[in-house]
Amino acid sequence: MPPLPGSAPNGTGKFSRRLRGAVAALLCGALTALLLLVSSAGPAQADRTGMRAADPSVIRVGGTYVSVQSTGGGIAVRRASSPAALASAPARQVWTDTRGHGEVWAPEIVRDGGRYYIYFSAGRGAAHRMYVIGSATADSGYTAETKLALPGDKWAIDGTLFTFEGQRWFVWSGWAGDTNVEQNLYIARMSSPTTPTGARYVISQPRESWERVVGNPFVNEGPEPVKDPNGQLHIAYSANGSWSDQYCLADLRLRAGGDPTYVWDWYKSNGCLFGSHRATMMAGWDPTLYVDGPGHHSFVLLDGDIATSPPAGPRFPLMFHAVAKGTPYAWENRYWYTGTFCWWGGITYSRANVPGPASDTGWSLKFFE
Repeated sequence: MPPLPGSAPNGTGKFSRRLRGAVAALLCGALTALLLLVSSAGPAQADRTGMRAADPSVIRVGGTYVSVQSTGGGIAVRRASSPAALASAPARQVWTDTRGHGEVWAPEIVRDGGRYYIYFSAGRGAAHRMYVIGSATADSGYTAETKLALPGDKWAIDGTLFTFEGQRWFVWSGWAGDTNVEQNLYIARMSSPTTPTGARYVISQPRESWERVVGNPFVNEGPEPVKDPNGQLHIAYSANGSWSDQYCLADLRLRAGGDPTYVWDWYKSNGCLFGSHRATMMAGWDPTLYVDGPGHHSFVLLDGDIATSPPAGPRFPLMFHAVAKGTPYAWENRYWYTGTFCWWGGITYSRANVPGPASDTGWSLKFFE
């Protein structure tokens, strides 16, 4: 079948939108130039935390930052006054795998209706499925785990909940069948934070050359929703194998007025937007200077709510995992890093030989170490 998503909203937007995009790009570009000038004055490095871990998930609740991580056989929560301070904050175990599910991967914390929910994958091999626990407080009192009845009941990891235009959605990485041929991104409606409803819909497959550098299997995973200044939905995700320094972040953008369940309404960035190899980067984006294989990120949003996504111009907190340059790339060498991101206006994503318009112009993302 042809490659899935690869584009953005066409360039017929109103002049005011173009102007806002240009101003935002100039502001963000000025910040980038200033950073480069400062970094050229002396040695610098990426902001690595003291946490040797992967798959960060961080939200802001008022003035407090809350993170969640796997402890191997359970899940721990930390609270701190800044993303950087999370590494030194005490970790409080909020759930333990007393039922022997197996490997516990990539927990994601969200806030919905005043309650906290942590979604995570657990299992062994092909048995990995998504589970959820909930509580009225971020770091205690969680319920026993409930298996999410995702449509299809296939291998599933890296899932998270969000609300877009009044509808709850769940997005995750999974298999089409029962064997590990490739990891796709899927989306499904939710009638509540714990109840999927209806079918699952594929929104991305790793079919572009730049996301097939490392395979067996080829991978799209770690989906993270965010809403741009025009109100359009984006799913930023990780491509290429997480065991390789080719791991990178890319973007799916839903066209204006598009249907989240219709794959051809999604347009994919034409390359990595945050990665360590120039050959796979989208034109106009530069590779990282200090880390290899940045991926599986967390947009640090107020209450984790995409309705609080940043406006054009300002840079906002980001957390991601990566390996320091000069260090062998291995899972055990991954650390959490604090970074930033901002919106970049007037960017065209292009595609070919698929239904719908061949290009779409709108907001994209710039990531900073």
